[in-house]
Amino acid sequence: MTDPILDTSWRASSQPLIPVKLSNETVNRITYNHLPVHKLGGGKIFEGYDSLVEWIIAQKTVIIDGYAGVFFDAIQQQIDSRLSDKGISLKWHCTADYLKAEEEVELLVEPYLGTKESVWGTKADLKLSDFFSKQLVAIQQDPDCQINIVIGLGASLSGWDAPIVYFDIPKNEIQYRMRAGSVNNIGSSEAQAATSLYKRFYFVDWVVADLHRKEILSNIEIVADGQWQQNVTWMFKEYLEAGLAEMARTVFRVRPWFEKGSWGGQWMKEHVKGLNNEEVNYAWSFELITPENGLILESDNFLLEVSFDFLMLLQYKAIIGKHATLFGPYFPIRFDFLDTFNGGNLSIQCHPSREYISNNFGEHITQDETYYILDSKPGSKVYLGFQEDIDPKEFRKVLEASEANNEKIELERFVQAFPSNKHDLFLIPNGTVHSSGVNNMVLEISATPYIFTFKMYDWLSLDLNGNPRPINIDHAFNNLNFERKGDVVTSELIAHPNILAKGEDWELIHLPTHQEHFYDVHRIEFQTNIEVDTEDSCQVLMLVEGDYIELEIEGKFSGTFAYAETFVIPAAAKHYKLINGGDKIAKVIKAFIKEETKL
Repeated sequence: MTDPILDTSWRASSQPLIPVKLSNETVNRITYNHLPVHKLGGGKIFEGYDSLVEWIIAQKTVIIDGYAGVFFDAIQQQIDSRLSDKGISLKWHCTADYLKAEEEVELLVEPYLGTKESVWGTKADLKLSDFFSKQLVAIQQDPDCQINIVIGLGASLSGWDAPIVYFDIPKNEIQYRMRAGSVNNIGSSEAQAATSLYKRFYFVDWVVADLHRKEILSNIEIVADGQWQQNVTWMFKEYLEAGLAEMARTVFRVRPWFEKGSWGGQWMKEHVKGLNNEEVNYAWSFELITPENGLILESDNFLLEVSFDFLMLLQYKAIIGKHATLFGPYFPIRFDFLDTFNGGNLSIQCHPSREYISNNFGEHITQDETYYILDSKPGSKVYLGFQEDIDPKEFRKVLEASEANNEKIELERFVQAFPSNKHDLFLIPNGTVHSSGVNNMVLEISATPYIFTFKMYDWLSLDLNGNPRPINIDHAFNNLNFERKGDVVTSELIAHPNILAKGEDWELIHLPTHQEHFYDVHRIEFQTNIEVDTEDSCQVLMLVEGDYIELEIEGKFSGTFAYAETFVIPAAAKHYKLINGGDKIAKVIKAFIKEETKL
């Protein structure tokens, strides 16, 4: 029995759970696919708690560990009922019983959470073991029971010599559970607002859970999908490793996820088939924000989703290639959509410098962005850089008065606005004042950090609950670059395309990024096909004009990608061919790490 597709009692989202098993219906692969799967071949993924329990019986002693936000109680109930039905005696040892007192945990995490009002904290330098008493490592098995299981977050800390079953779940699914109030932070039983839960998860819980998974990775025997309440799919880690190794040398696409927002638009409803069109709007599509995306694996039509982290932990050298030493198992580029079609303006904002984000928030790289205009309506704008005569003191005074008195600002008195046309690229290195106006579909190509946005003015708009969104004038003015003004903006912050190479029916166009950006952008335009070398560098691509393209790697068909789909060619793929599947010219954006990058 599987869960209903949507159940807001424990999961608040209009995006459905992935199915346990794919139907046999033919999928039209020339339209956007929000459920991309990576095929492993037959016999690699197993379905149901019955099969997992049979394996547990054969082991007798088992560790069930997993990620923060997994429903370990539900897992325990499913396994317990089946073993009871078989008359097998069982002793459960639950790690939750060994957590330190809540007051002690609160003191432990407090230094990393900033002020109560702050949106941000600082990345913790804790370990998961810091949350538990020393008794966790002294748990004794019951020799009078046929089966002994230690279960819960951190179960591997028990030190048992036993196989590990690891229940994984991508972070976007944990967010849905947060919003429904069905999960709490590590060691906390007090219900909190989703924003407070998220801050603690981002800066503390996910940090220690990521480190714990990395430390036990070599000892994991089974990986299970923890996103369903009453069902499970699972696989032996050796099968997972083989599948990820193949993925790291061919191509992959993560599962995108979609979110409404105060300024959100209607473009995605029209162009992304399968979305819930009853949703009020879609502000974001998280096409490739790897700390939160999952990868869906398929075998015999059974699906199992794992966090993107598994791929990088196991295969980052093949993925990143010559830049692997620089970034390690951290995927450095993100793609996401910002939809304001018939919506509203984004806030006027900027992002922190590399030094500021490191010193204040514990991040290693900063949020350097670009806006690629995938689509727009006549009259649409991008706000970028200051007017030549900007007076920082006056600008701040006006912003503070607006925040205090809910006063409208004549923004273009201070900030420049540029027409936004399809295929324009606007450059937003850290410290640059910017915003997307209404009626843009922005492909945001960026460094991976994604929550460090300092808002200065939000057009007097409210969030979807009718409340003002946080304004961060102090943080912004600690980072704003007031030299990015006047003609400097036109010359340095708007990409001026140039042709790097051309053939009979193709062109390679360079859209130069700013010197602060560690990544660069090309657009490949072709009528029939084109061959590309990775040059030992990871390449992130999207079809931004045309119907669909086919991909060949080493002469073998490797996938079909539709308009607006993000896909990644790892460095280890070496050489690939893009084949235009439609009648119109195909235009493909390619983002990659600059040759000379140093951090």
